[in-house]
Order: sequence, then structure tokens, then C-alpha cells
Amino acid sequence: MLLRSTLIYAPATLFTRLGALLFVVVATRIVDQHEYGILTLVVTVGELIDLAVTEWMRIALLRLGGKGEVSRGSLLQAGRILTGTTVLAFLLAAPASLFVLPERWLEFFIAICVYLIAGAVSRFALLVLQLQQRHTAYMLLEFLRAFLQLAFPLMTMVTDHNSFLTVSIASNLGTLIAGLVAGAIAARKIVPGPSRFTSREFFSLGMPIIAAVLVSFGLHSVERVVLNEFHGAASVAIFAAIFSLARQPINTIANAVNTGSFPEAVGRFDERGPEAASAFFTQVMALIISLSLPAAALLIALSDDLVTLILPPDYSGHHTILFAIITLTVIIANVTSFVFNAMVHAHKRPQLLIVNNTIGSMVGIALCFVLIPGMSEVGAALALAGGAVTNMIVSIIISHRLTPISVPWRAIAYAVLVALGTAGAATLATQELQFLPVFFRLGFASLAGGLVFLGLNAALHPKVTLEKLAMIRVRLSVRGETS
Repeated sequence: MLLRSTLIYAPATLFTRLGALLFVVVATRIVDQHEYGILTLVVTVGELIDLAVTEWMRIALLRLGGKGEVSRGSLLQAGRILTGTTVLAFLLAAPASLFVLPERWLEFFIAICVYLIAGAVSRFALLVLQLQQRHTAYMLLEFLRAFLQLAFPLMTMVTDHNSFLTVSIASNLGTLIAGLVAGAIAARKIVPGPSRFTSREFFSLGMPIIAAVLVSFGLHSVERVVLNEFHGAASVAIFAAIFSLARQPINTIANAVNTGSFPEAVGRFDERGPEAASAFFTQVMALIISLSLPAAALLIALSDDLVTLILPPDYSGHHTILFAIITLTVIIANVTSFVFNAMVHAHKRPQLLIVNNTIGSMVGIALCFVLIPGMSEVGAALALAGGAVTNMIVSIIISHRLTPISVPWRAIAYAVLVALGTAGAATLATQELQFLPVFFRLGFASLAGGLVFLGLNAALHPKVTLEKLAMIRVRLSVRGETS
């Protein structure tokens, strides 16, 4: 079931991440490096405010709104709260803009406000589709969002490539249009009825989530702000571009797993108890690590060619080190969020996350001021890693006290073995094919790593491989008979 739901959401997640990657490819070549750095700061600050003020609604609705039929009363209740929290987000965006970019704070403020509006509408509509278990519609609308979010900025860059504001507004306009379409589609399946929760229940679950997000600033945002203070927006642009290249493939995997696994996990918790949810979270951890570690190893092995192919020379830096630190940090953060923190959410005890987020954030912020002044982008990556590791350790302790989650040591050992084989094959292919242009060399090296990945997984999991092959043969035979 877990692998099936992952495969259902994987295409939409992949297309969204691919669109973000293509945006990086084009924007770093067309947009002025300083403006691109400010553009990434808009996303950084916008994400932080959005997470603190509106993202908590996703978890609250998934825990209180139920699956399948979604009542009109529940959505009206959540919609009123979303409107109020979005206005609050605008109020927070003003001082944040003055702090981050005082010389152009008004442009920065406008960009963040547009980001917040588009994100709120899109996320709310897609969340309703997720609650309704309308996987195909969700996937198609994610395709639409990714396409518009790429197409609109590209058209804008042709006429105005020296303003972060116009590019930012164009990108978020695509998100807003996709969200409105998703909302119209979701509205057709809303059923009459009162709200399944009260405002008090909603806020009692949501307020601790907001507090946990606010204190997590040092885990995923502060490094770019500090980097901007010590080394300027151009350094932020370099870090953000390489961070995006390293993060997108790993997050594609984890998000595809989590989109289907979290509703299923909390459903099992409610219906069968904490032990059933714990066993399921062990499977989630095994799947995320089994897919993410080999992907990270492949990215590290191909980092030089990837940067050469995708980014302009102005974005050169410590590629391999940055890719290694960032990919492993993202895996740690994903396992923490989608496994251990998810168990805390299943228990409806989000206030406990304030503890691990605070400790991890404090470590991350301290490391930023220690490492970034002398080590620039590498220091930012190391600070991010230090905060993520600390956050994970404390999160494991907290979730263990609620319901222990078994660590799939065998799956992790297999993943390490597959990762080493995948990286080794890609590295060897890269070295032997130096005479080829970088595009073809990268393609053949990726193919070599991919084949080793499939071969090792087939050898290490023969029973599952035979079952999947049998299913494929049955489906092919059925299609052959019907045709």
C-alpha cells in the first residue's frame, strides 16, 4: 500500500520539482545574480511566515477533518481561520522586509504578500483534494501548478530580467491560478453538513504547531539571512542554487512518500492504535532511506557535471562538499519530519515539537554565526546540518516516550550498500567517458548508476522483485487478451 501511494503521488511531485529545477537553470542565466539572491530570500522569508501562520492548517485539517467526505461546515470554519491568519501574515511580513532588505523593503514586502496569498489559496484547495482522496485530480493539478509556475516567470524574464519583484509575482500568479482551479474542482465533491470540529479544537491543535514552527527558524531559514549579512545577496544566490539542485531530487522522493503515508498513518493510529501506526512509520522510514540514500550518492558522484551543465560559471564553488552536506541534511530532516515528528502529530501532541525545534534551532543559529563568516556557503551548509542532526536526536527521544518506532537497521544497511554501488558505478562511468560532452557523459553515468541501483535492489530483495515481475506479467497478459 505504501509503495502504491508513493507511486501515485510521485509523478506530480517529480513534475513540480522538475519545474523548480528548470526555473533555477533559466533564472541563474538570465536574472542578475544579486536579484536572484534577493528572489531566494523572498521565498525563504515567505516560507517561514507561511509555515508559522498558515501551514499548520494542513496538519490540523488532516487530523480533525477526516478522510473521504469533507463537509461544507468544516471548510467554512477552516476558511475563516485561514483568512484571519493570512492577514496576520501580512502584518509579520512588513517588519521582516525592513529587517532583511531595508533599502528595498516595499518591493520585498509586496513580493512576500503575493507569495502568501497564492500559497494559501493553492495549499487549501489541494488539501481538500487530499482529504477527499482524489489522487488523480491532485496529481493533475500539481502538474498544472508546476507548469504555470515555470511558464509565467519565463515569459516575464524575457522582458524584465533585472527585477526580483516581477519574476516573483509572475511565479506566484501561476500558483494562484492553479489553486483557484483546484478549488473549483474540489468544491464539486463537498458534502453538506456542519463542521466536524470547533474553532477551539482547531486552535488547540494548531497553536502548538505555530509555536514549534516559529522556534524552528534556525533549522531551515536563518543560514541565508546570515549569509546575506556577511557575504551579500550574490553569495546567497550561489548557496540557494546549489541547495536547490541537491535538495530537489531528495525532497521529490520524501514528499511522494509522505503525501500518501501521513493520512494513512494517522488513520491507522485512530483505528488500530499507536502500535499499528508505529509499525507503519517503520516502513515509511525504510522506504524513504532506501530510495533517498542511493539518490544522494548519485547526486554527489555527479555533482561536478551537474553544476557545469546547469549553472553558469558565476555560480561555481565547492560543489561536491556542498552536495554531500546538503543531501544528507535533507534526508535527516525528512526522516525527522515524516516519521518521528509525524508520530507526535498522530498523538495530537504538537506542543512537544517546540522542544526539539527550539534546541535544534539554537544549535543551527549558533553554528551560523560561528561558521558562515569564515566558510561562506560551506559554513551555511554545515550550520544547517548541525541543526538538523540535533533536531533529529531530540525528536527521536520525544517520539520514543510516546510510542517507540523501530529503526529498520537491515533496510538502512541495504540502502548504504546500494548507495555505494550506485555512486561507484556513476563515478567510474564519468571517469571513463571524459571524452564525451558533459550532457551525454551525465546521461550515461546516471544510466549506469540507475542500473546498478535496480540490480542491487533486485538481488537484495528477491521476493519482492519476483512478486512485482509476476504482477507485471499478469497485467501484460490481461491487456494482451483484451486487445
